[in-house]
Amino acid sequence: MDIDALRSFIAFVDTGSFTRAAKQTFRTQSAISMQMKRLEEDTGHSLFVKEGRNLALTEQGQQLVSYARRLVSLHDEALGHFSAHLQHPPLTIGCPDDYAESILPSMVDFIRQELPQQSLRIICDCSTQLRLMLDQGKIDIAILTRAPDAEEGYLLKHDTGVWVKGAGVEWAGIEYQTPLSLLLYEPDCKFHSTAIDGLEKQGREYRLVCSSSSATAIKSLLRRGQGISAMAVSSVSYGLDIIENSNLPALPSVDIVLAVAPVPHPVFGSHLAAKLSQRFFQETRGLLPRV
Repeated sequence: MDIDALRSFIAFVDTGSFTRAAKQTFRTQSAISMQMKRLEEDTGHSLFVKEGRNLALTEQGQQLVSYARRLVSLHDEALGHFSAHLQHPPLTIGCPDDYAESILPSMVDFIRQELPQQSLRIICDCSTQLRLMLDQGKIDIAILTRAPDAEEGYLLKHDTGVWVKGAGVEWAGIEYQTPLSLLLYEPDCKFHSTAIDGLEKQGREYRLVCSSSSATAIKSLLRRGQGISAMAVSSVSYGLDIIENSNLPALPSVDIVLAVAPVPHPVFGSHLAAKLSQRFFQETRGLLPRV
């Protein structure tokens, strides 16, 4: 089987879209279609079935996913092994600003243990923009949030949304505030839309004091008592408290994952992403000691 065709197949599985798969692999949709046709010829089975306007995997297509990931991983591992002594461009890591203090440092530790000579470049932005940069080949790997039932990326951590206030701010002074002052991430953040929708369903008056893509800005305003916010537990840092036992609307759970560009960096392919994902997930659950 053609490795590039398997990469395109995995890109479709991870994104659910031939359009994004084409962008990620720098091919036209017609080229992707030809690759999928060749895979069906190689396997002797139909891999896709129409469900309304969308394409889904057949039973044989679902079986191929596991084999495809293993084949691509082994291919990348071999290339990485034999090219380890060569000079490579910096490994570019994308990370949402709100995970720069919690998730990113541990991930960099892991990468430097595996690739001690490899230089790194870090770009902070929201998950939406980081996905776009992955599609455009501008970053090599990205820490992203996804819905718990999605296929995208390699799992780092299950997380939960919480309401947050400044550590020195009394909840009793905010609880019955009308309107409730909100400090939220940008509208494309899952917690932004859920928080607004939940408050509107409760009939609770609120005022959006500000929205920002900067975790530093949001957290600074929280510490000054300018309002409350909604974020993942992993984003809660010093000077902030989780609001417990409130009547505020429930916030969703998310998965934090590591996504790899379909055309990988020479030393960081899917095999290393899977290895680091497993180590990170086990360490955060207390199953592995920190090195």
